[in-house]
Amino acid sequence: MTDDQRPFDKLLIANRGEIAVRVIRGARDLGIQTVAVFSDADRTARHVRMADEAVRIGGPSPAESYLNADAVLAAAKQTGADAVHPGYGFLSENTDFSRACREAGIIFVGPSPEAIELMGDKIESRRTMKQAGVPIIPGTIDPLDDPADAIAIADEIGYPIAIKASAGGGGRGIRVVESADEIERAVQQAQEEAITAFGNGAVFVEKLLRPARHIEIQVVADSFGNVVCLGERDCSAQRRRQKLVEEAPAPGVSAQLRARMEEAATNAARACDYTSTGTVEFLVWDDPNAPDGKNFAFLEMNTRLQVEHPVTELVRGVDLVQDQLKIAGGQPLGYTAAERPIRGWAMECRITAEDPYRDFAPSVGPIAWFREADGPGVRLDSMLARGVGVSPYYDSLISKLITWGETREQCIRRMKRALGEYLVIGLSTSIPFHQALMDDEHFRSGDIHTLYVEENEILNVSQRPVTSLEATLAAALFFHTQGEAAQSDRVGRTARRGGWAASARGRRYPVEQGWRRTTG
Repeated sequence: MTDDQRPFDKLLIANRGEIAVRVIRGARDLGIQTVAVFSDADRTARHVRMADEAVRIGGPSPAESYLNADAVLAAAKQTGADAVHPGYGFLSENTDFSRACREAGIIFVGPSPEAIELMGDKIESRRTMKQAGVPIIPGTIDPLDDPADAIAIADEIGYPIAIKASAGGGGRGIRVVESADEIERAVQQAQEEAITAFGNGAVFVEKLLRPARHIEIQVVADSFGNVVCLGERDCSAQRRRQKLVEEAPAPGVSAQLRARMEEAATNAARACDYTSTGTVEFLVWDDPNAPDGKNFAFLEMNTRLQVEHPVTELVRGVDLVQDQLKIAGGQPLGYTAAERPIRGWAMECRITAEDPYRDFAPSVGPIAWFREADGPGVRLDSMLARGVGVSPYYDSLISKLITWGETREQCIRRMKRALGEYLVIGLSTSIPFHQALMDDEHFRSGDIHTLYVEENEILNVSQRPVTSLEATLAAALFFHTQGEAAQSDRVGRTARRGGWAASARGRRYPVEQGWRRTTG
């Protein structure tokens, strides 16, 4: 690629973990220099080691670092970055940060502040979708002022209902109501949580559809008016409204239903003048009166790259990170949906540092040893690296294990193999749960809904396995070699102090001034 094809020269990644690694790779493939930012807890993290430059932006807590918009912008200005990629989470859907980038003359890799603001307000987005002809879940399109109004709406649409925060996300600010006598307390609790979590106490009423499936449509739109839909992903395997497994295409979604949902997603993108990658999320349920026996309604739009984007990349032959970068740099998307037909099946398991045998309790600390899965049809987007542990300050996601197959059955078989090969010593992970889910009869048949995991025992917690001999030997070998390395370092520390290993990203060069790699 020549210089005039590169959308810009230098990109700062305002994130951490596996998504920062993924963005660095996408940028590097386009010939773009990369800048990592890091907190004190992430000084030796994988994304810091991979980037061309790295800048410390604060203490270990998110508020001190990755949520500190001023520190991120200062790092971008200091390193001469042309653009900022926010990844997902943190500042990715922060209207003020997107606007601050624009005012500073720095490209924000994502949609406009106006689109983020519109779709981030669930009440306003529901109102906009209704005007655009996108089906919405029955409920209100105005803020709820009086619990009595909620009772009147519930009497009309039927119980159960959900009281939801307008500015909510991540499953917060939601209360499920089964009867009228629960409404007043539910409204109060939802408002209080919304104020604490989002600084906005507005709530609304929505019909709680269950059982239903969580199906989302990937959209990509450029500034030339091109809006491309790249099919659906099924995200119905959830626990406490957090996605566990995603796949594309979705089991049981007909070509007719896909076309209807893609038309709605296109209308949603155009209604908010959307550019960049985005995801329009729907609930899908059985309806004998619908054209093909299924109906759907708008849930929300995520104005960023999704965690589960790799499954779409594998079945559609696209690179969504590069698409984001090109669009942000003013280039046209360059392909149509017809030129990227669905091929095969892809599935993603979110591997988290949690103990599934203890109700997914967090597991933090150093990783003694790990062996990653690979082989035909396997992709791993990971933050794991030697000497890197899991911090209590951030999300528990450590990697995304993705498999591809010609058929769904082959994809599942490959996932089972890959999960069996993937080994992490020193922490508990969600791998045993995913292995059990791959053997679950209903999951294998594609017959699950958003509450299926919570309502069924997927993993037999009474049969927790003891540590295998292989794992024990691997851990012993790791600690033995670490001890030898430490002893050697004590002997020859002075002679080797100037090297890459001794510098540890910021020990040799003042982190406040940014760290710049000087060798290949």
